[in-house]
Amino acid sequence: MNISLKGRHALVCGSTQGIGKATALELARLGANVTLLARDAVKLGTTTSELDTSQGQQHSSIAVDMSNTNALHLAIEKHVSSHGLIDILVNNTGGPPPGLAHEAEVAAFESAFRLHLLAYQTLVRAIVPGMKAAKQGRIINVISTSVKQPLANLGVSNTIRGAVAQWSKTLATELGPFNITVNNVLPGATSTERLAAIIKNKSAKSSTTVEAAAHEMLNEIPLRRFAAPEEIAAAICFLAGPSGSYINGINLPVDGGRTGCL
Repeated sequence: MNISLKGRHALVCGSTQGIGKATALELARLGANVTLLARDAVKLGTTTSELDTSQGQQHSSIAVDMSNTNALHLAIEKHVSSHGLIDILVNNTGGPPPGLAHEAEVAAFESAFRLHLLAYQTLVRAIVPGMKAAKQGRIINVISTSVKQPLANLGVSNTIRGAVAQWSKTLATELGPFNITVNNVLPGATSTERLAAIIKNKSAKSSTTVEAAAHEMLNEIPLRRFAAPEEIAAAICFLAGPSGSYINGINLPVDGGRTGCL
């Protein structure tokens, strides 16, 4: 199986922690030149120094807040102009805060829409022309199993992730003729800062301990454990590589079997 990414250029969003960082590290290990994108310039510098360079890779970073669409547009246009074609785009952004959909402020939906769908569209508009010219490309969106089965107390997230999934499927149809694949990876409960926040919120709402709330979540997963970020990264990198070349327009759950539908 060919999973070498030597000579490819990957842009990974949200790449200084969690799933984004694990993905960036693995893409570099597989030979890709990686551009990290996140808000914190210090963390970007630290993560860049951790990326594999044993195959002669050259890595870079973009410090920008993805919720600032205008700044993101300027930053990505400048980067593409100076660094050239991006072969692999990994859209990955932290999810909205927990809460019930019917209690959420309209501003919460607006904020999430801008941070996810509008940011992703901004990147696609800057990057896809190069992919089309090269007649190749991979776009991978890290979203959530909620697009198959809405998750309790994540009302805003459920809504926005669903919008991203439909956008992605539309792009897969539009861009397929140019040999550009577009897929979604749907992580289940993964050991990240976001999961810790969700468990803490669940604990507070149910007036139980954090340990008990975590145990309840584990019991919903057939494998009886949370995913490691590296396990999600492995799925992303498979789709990004040559062996994933005929997979297009899908939602791939990586959730230990938790989702209650096919």
